[in-house]
Amino acid sequence: MSAPGLFSARYRLISIGAVALIFVAAFENLAVTTVMPVISAELNGEALYAVAFAAPLAASVVGMVVAGIWCDRTGPRAPLLLAVALFTAGLVIAGTAASMEWIVAGRLVQGLGSGATTVCLYVIVARVYPPALQARMFGLFSAAWVLPALVGPFVAGIVGETVGWRWVFIGVVALIVPSAFMIAPAMRTLRATDTDEPRTRARWPLARTAWSVVLAVAVLALSVSTEFGGAAVFVVAVLALVVALVALRPLVPAGVLLARIGLPSIITTRFLLAGAFFSTEVYLPYLLTSEHGLNPAFAGLTLTTGGVAWGAASVIQSPLSGRFATGVGVPIGIAAVVLAIGVVAATAFWSPPVWVAVLGWTVSGAGMGLAYPRLSTLLLGRSERAEQGFNSAALNIADGAGPAMALALAGILFQTMPGASGLAFTGVFVLGLACALAALLVSPRALAR
Repeated sequence: MSAPGLFSARYRLISIGAVALIFVAAFENLAVTTVMPVISAELNGEALYAVAFAAPLAASVVGMVVAGIWCDRTGPRAPLLLAVALFTAGLVIAGTAASMEWIVAGRLVQGLGSGATTVCLYVIVARVYPPALQARMFGLFSAAWVLPALVGPFVAGIVGETVGWRWVFIGVVALIVPSAFMIAPAMRTLRATDTDEPRTRARWPLARTAWSVVLAVAVLALSVSTEFGGAAVFVVAVLALVVALVALRPLVPAGVLLARIGLPSIITTRFLLAGAFFSTEVYLPYLLTSEHGLNPAFAGLTLTTGGVAWGAASVIQSPLSGRFATGVGVPIGIAAVVLAIGVVAATAFWSPPVWVAVLGWTVSGAGMGLAYPRLSTLLLGRSERAEQGFNSAALNIADGAGPAMALALAGILFQTMPGASGLAFTGVFVLGLACALAALLVSPRALAR
């Protein structure tokens, strides 16, 4: 008899509900990016434009840490319900905002909820699905970003032009509530399982929560450091980077900053890989519009091809777990990202035909689709039950902190290097290439026990 699949009667509702939550978060992120210029113009919020994007990223760090602690103490049921409630409340606050300050406030609340939701879903995957299905579930999570990448900006633009930008926020509420209710049956199962085990009676680790707030502030400072002028850019960035690394240490397993063999290096690899990919992705459309004369729509198609390749590779890699071992899939995926960023850097320096960059970024997306789900599965496989929340939070913190730090450094390079012949873009992409190469060098330590 064959084992039940992700959409068998036993797992169907939880699979659909969990993937729907990821889909909604992805759609909201891309949709808000599309309408934020309109919001900023209507609410005279140009000064807070960058903060509106940095705020949810910073707040998500706190949500991840608190959710991880809570999941390890009592299971994921209660923190997930609160996380969805916070995300919904943030949407309502932003959708009814009368000023840009309230937009930022709503985005902060959203960030708390979205960060906590992701960690809770990781713990649910660990506790509901057998190991054979976990890689497939993480593949679906990655694929859930593909459709929003295709339709999110277009739908948001239509909604913003017809009924107004507020419905971009309010309309998402109608999607997230049914998604959360689909997971309710699994919540009852988790409740019964969690109550069979002794709960942690130790005091709530306030120090870890406080460090998460410090890291959030440092990430926010890094994200806006390029808004300062002159030498202040370097001063703010260096101080924020040092504080971020110091605050990161208590929030991740021991040895992450040193890339210690085993579980710590799994998180180190994700930290470096995320920083490499997303710092390059942000500047690639800028390169194509400013140096190659493409309009924003065509430049954005480059990112779409990468997103589609990521989703397709994520779906394809999960059935190959037996024939395509993790020890092969992770380094091959990272090597593809290294190759692709190298191609992008060459595009900036030598200006070959645009299709070279498009093809390169498609390869990069495929590489991320191979490596990302397998790193998630590796992490859960190396985590004790009582540490699933903490380790899941650490992995998601790496996903946020890595790009934030890389983007801050990229912004400084872009501002200080000469722009002639694409040298400023080349410097940014060489930084991404260095991060990707570092991830490739660390990955064997992540695979070793």
